[in-house]
Amino acid sequence: MSVDKATVAKIASLARIRMSDEELDRMAPELNNILTWVEQLGEVDVTGVEPMTAVIPNTLRLRDDVVDADPLTAGGKRDQILSNAPAAEHGFFGVPKVIE
Repeated sequence: MSVDKATVAKIASLARIRMSDEELDRMAPELNNILTWVEQLGEVDVTGVEPMTAVIPNTLRLRDDVVDADPLTAGGKRDQILSNAPAAEHGFFGVPKVIE
């Protein structure tokens, strides 16, 4: 895939980044180099390699999910909290639907 100046301008616009013509001219070859590198990664043979999220094995330390005994931070105040909400639905905060 090749990126031209118009494509860089479109990407900058979508990212809400203002770029001059000189910056657009400089950025097109850089993005092309990045895409070439990504295409090279696609050529690597990874058969038999398990996907991993980290290079060392990690396990999360979990704590018990209990309600704090402190009256200031204890649970059971959903009705009080939701009384301040502009819209409460099914025991949760109601929020307007956002579609772009």
